[in-house]
Amino acid sequence: MSKDAGCEVSKVRRMERRRQCFVGRCPDLFDGGVHGRDEAKVYARLCAVAEEWIELLDRDGTVLPPASASKSFSGKFVVRVEPSVHRRLVLKAKAEGESLNTFVSKALPCA
Repeated sequence: MSKDAGCEVSKVRRMERRRQCFVGRCPDLFDGGVHGRDEAKVYARLCAVAEEWIELLDRDGTVLPPASASKSFSGKFVVRVEPSVHRRLVLKAKAEGESLNTFVSKALPCA
């Protein structure tokens, strides 16, 4: 296992408005995560926890799951929604003069 394995795993941090704190997760390695009010500290702690997990898995002889950070994505996926949601999205897209795909593609980065 390389010393840089921790750099290859996905680390996600975001502000949770409900909790009023930053939450960091590493879904490639473990469930749960770390949280705090300082984003930089949350990320630093997340990196440390990820490194600890990698060391434990390596020590146990467990193969690391493939890192999604280095995975290439096609840009296509299927989403199943209620028919009423589908209808509402189509109507909103038409009102904007866009295809459903374009409308949703613009909306998803804001999610």
